[in-house]
Amino acid sequence: MSAPAGTRLRLATVQDAAAVAALLRDNWEFLAPFEPERPAEFFTTQGQADVLAHALAEHEQGRVVPFVIEYGGELVGRLTVSGIARGAFQSGDVGYFVARAVNGRGVATAAVAALVDRAFDPAGLGLHRLQAGTLLSNSASQAVLQRNGFERIGVARRYLRIAGNWQDHVLYQRVAG
Repeated sequence: MSAPAGTRLRLATVQDAAAVAALLRDNWEFLAPFEPERPAEFFTTQGQADVLAHALAEHEQGRVVPFVIEYGGELVGRLTVSGIARGAFQSGDVGYFVARAVNGRGVATAAVAALVDRAFDPAGLGLHRLQAGTLLSNSASQAVLQRNGFERIGVARRYLRIAGNWQDHVLYQRVAG
């Protein structure tokens, strides 16, 4: 599948809060099986302003890079590199979601590809390794990672609390070079 034209990854801003909150509210039924349980305020503009402000403060410290995914000029998802470790590790964890309306169109694949380019560029994030995890049943997300050169490295039992339950995840990595 070729990446759709018009997919763009850009650094999130607090001004994105209303659009991100609306996106989450409109897509929560679709996203809920893959996400942690969230309090009601998470879905408000103020809740997302707080989330984004925290992520941007962590970005200033070099620990997180919060992106939004745009397609055709519209905000359609989020992609975050978190847990950035420097020193001998030079690694980060990748998490992302896209709206149901663009799911299966290559938008997530294009966004992750754009991230990989920035992550491994010495003038960008300068990382050596990216890691991501998916639920065992999330074949769509596994395909996104595999199309972007991530390799499966194993299964982590009871890795994250998703949809109210500790769930196993397939772990993937991509190493620079």
